[in-house]
Amino acid sequence: MSLKFRTLVVLLAGIVIGVSLSLSRGVLADRDPPVGASTLPWEDARLLAEVLERVKQDYVDKVDDHELMENAVRGMVSALDPHSAFLDSDEYDEIRISTTGNYSGVGIEVTMEDDGVKVVAPIDGTAAAKAGIRPGDMIVAIDGVPVDTSGLNDAINRMRGKAGTSVKVSIKRAGVEAPLDFLLERSNVQVHSVKSELLEPGYGYVRITHFSETTGGDLTKAIASLKSVTPHGKLNGLVLDLRNNPGGVLEAAVAVSDAFINDGTIVTANGRAPDSRFEMDATPGDLLDGGDLVVLVNAGSASASEIVAGALKDHGRATLIGRTTFGKGSVQTVMPLSDGRAIKLTTSRYYTPSGASIQQKGITPDIVVERDQNPVDGASGPALIERDSEINIALAKLKDDGVIRQSKAEQQRR
Repeated sequence: MSLKFRTLVVLLAGIVIGVSLSLSRGVLADRDPPVGASTLPWEDARLLAEVLERVKQDYVDKVDDHELMENAVRGMVSALDPHSAFLDSDEYDEIRISTTGNYSGVGIEVTMEDDGVKVVAPIDGTAAAKAGIRPGDMIVAIDGVPVDTSGLNDAINRMRGKAGTSVKVSIKRAGVEAPLDFLLERSNVQVHSVKSELLEPGYGYVRITHFSETTGGDLTKAIASLKSVTPHGKLNGLVLDLRNNPGGVLEAAVAVSDAFINDGTIVTANGRAPDSRFEMDATPGDLLDGGDLVVLVNAGSASASEIVAGALKDHGRATLIGRTTFGKGSVQTVMPLSDGRAIKLTTSRYYTPSGASIQQKGITPDIVVERDQNPVDGASGPALIERDSEINIALAKLKDDGVIRQSKAEQQRR
């Protein structure tokens, strides 16, 4: 199932930024320039030189040659399609961070809200969790310097750092008048993209937030944990939540699909380069042992999420509930360049097992439901079922399928 020379990375058009995203070792590989590549026609080279010279001489502000050339390259790649991009060293680091399960930092998931940096949750076992930082806390300063409220990058980069070093994080907490200061020691943080819980005896819930190198293993552990607290160690049904999952590593999507499919094609891809044309197939084994499966999707379910949804739907393995998915049917490969830079380039278009392309079309669920006007944020247990209407619908579907299956089994025995 592994690809030679490089791992293909399926990414949503856009950047999902968070302290929880982390650094990779083997996702990206160098690719040598093609042998015999044609040189730039002299007319085009002259045009580029003329424009550069005009900008240098007449633009209202002085711009150095390095910045001009980098912007020229950035524009060239981004004009290809919405998903291709030039990455400077910081952007390249962010991409590598987003495809693995660990990084060095304090262990806080954050988001921008009300022009401030809000704590979504501290990651279990990290310095932030041990110190008592809570969901909903607002980060107002780092090492005594106020947080830049124009974006997340400043806060994220300043909280990351070498393991063993310390950083002071100042928190504004609701109901507490003065800011709270926490001195946190950075360490290696393991980020898990899979969250799970038991909805009812025999019925589990798994949410995948993004697809990283650890997702396949995390899913296996989550389902094993759910089985361990169910009667006879078996799940009658599972809700797999891919809502607002922007995608991630292609091989992780294949691993998740393979976890529920015994055989057959999961995804195929076609491109110009030899290693951009491939087919990935399922291997024997089903983590649910035939238990029923419902997948929740919406317009935020993209790329790798659509690979999973498409494979499970085409194989008749799951019922899809929600709204039409994003519609990103292309594969991007991140190719390192000199000086820590890279390009993220569309190299393939992928197809579901039925041969369908979902590019700009998405996948229509089997059961379409209107958008939940009151989505759940951070609820768990009974609250998760009671307050999330789509999970309610999914659970009811699983129970109905179970009754139908049991009735058919009884008729066969007769």
